[in-house]
Amino acid sequence: MILPSIDLMEGKVVQLVQGRRKALEADSPAAMLERFAAFRQIQVIDLDAALGRGGNDEIVAWLAARASIRAGGGVRSPERARRLIEQGAQKVIVGTAAFHSAGVNRELLAELRDAVGRERLIVAVDSLGGRIVVKGWREATALRAEEVLAELEPYCAGFLCTYVDKEGTLEGADLEWFARLRQATRAELTAAGGVATLEQVRALLGLGLNVALGMAIYTGRLDLAELAALDRAG
Repeated sequence: MILPSIDLMEGKVVQLVQGRRKALEADSPAAMLERFAAFRQIQVIDLDAALGRGGNDEIVAWLAARASIRAGGGVRSPERARRLIEQGAQKVIVGTAAFHSAGVNRELLAELRDAVGRERLIVAVDSLGGRIVVKGWREATALRAEEVLAELEPYCAGFLCTYVDKEGTLEGADLEWFARLRQATRAELTAAGGVATLEQVRALLGLGLNVALGMAIYTGRLDLAELAALDRAG
């Protein structure tokens, strides 16, 4: 599956480089939804909620009512996860809250799983410099992605794996890293970070991964019609 990503900040659709520098603002959420109508599912990330500085709840709910989406950003409680599902999200993505200083936050993950169902929960396992990063990718843990996937499997249906080193840079996906993750789990994996060519998209699909795309489609590097056809073929 190929998932266009709608990243929200202060009510606008944006693209960031490595989660820090805003590189561009896109059209309105409604316009982007129309552009992505041919895809089976869309990834929606509330960056303000992820950073703990407000949120874009009304926009997320509006999108969820009109398209099949998986939603993340600021999911730190069963109540928040349940609310996203009630608003229409097909799946919920949890990142920062899945981890704490000692490792995997099993207690909260169990609560989230019980609240929305294991099949609806995705854990974001995002890596920078080889370590899982949290809190808007601003704080590193001591954990490595490939080492924790098996431990996380009982709580979720799959993983969103962002190679933050290349996120938003269009420098190319680290296919070796994604291949190692594929070997570490049989669960659904969604790859993100640096994907810049159709060949890389095909390579990731060939590894058995979904692909979430942001900068490459917002800058026109990748053609939406070609991607949608590839998505439907899957």
